[in-house]
Amino acid sequence: MIDRRLLLAGAAGLAGIAGLRWLNSGDVEAADAFEIQKSDSEWRSVLTKAQYEVLRLRRTEPPGSSPLNDEKRKGTFVCAGCDLPVFSSETKYDSKTGWPSFYRPLPNAIGTATDHLLLLPRTEVHCRRCGGHLGHVFEDGPPPTGLRYCMNGLALKFIPDAPA
Repeated sequence: MIDRRLLLAGAAGLAGIAGLRWLNSGDVEAADAFEIQKSDSEWRSVLTKAQYEVLRLRRTEPPGSSPLNDEKRKGTFVCAGCDLPVFSSETKYDSKTGWPSFYRPLPNAIGTATDHLLLLPRTEVHCRRCGGHLGHVFEDGPPPTGLRYCMNGLALKFIPDAPA
């Protein structure tokens, strides 16, 4: 015999999961709107498990976990999913948040969408070419933009400038 409380708790749990999926759906362009198209299995074959979770499942890496936090060389940060240049090292700064932060993306590099995962709307940042989730942008950054592009290090790769 199934306990009614257990059945109700299970139903409530499923409803909660469905609600979180809806809240996290955001308004990112449809997958077919991106220049680079790959199946789920193709993404899994070219990304590490951690990169896949961030770029494709829109997860967030733990703060302070990325070696890119300490990257100080001149160069370009590219999308780990498709190698599109997205940020210049010249716009990187230490936001003291535990994630690589920038005050401006490169031209024509990113797209944005509204994310409701934490119940309050946030602006999600994704690669405009492959749709990979990069992080979020907040209005508490430094001049000249006043913006803080708070990025997941797993979503980026750093390409240093060639020595002079």
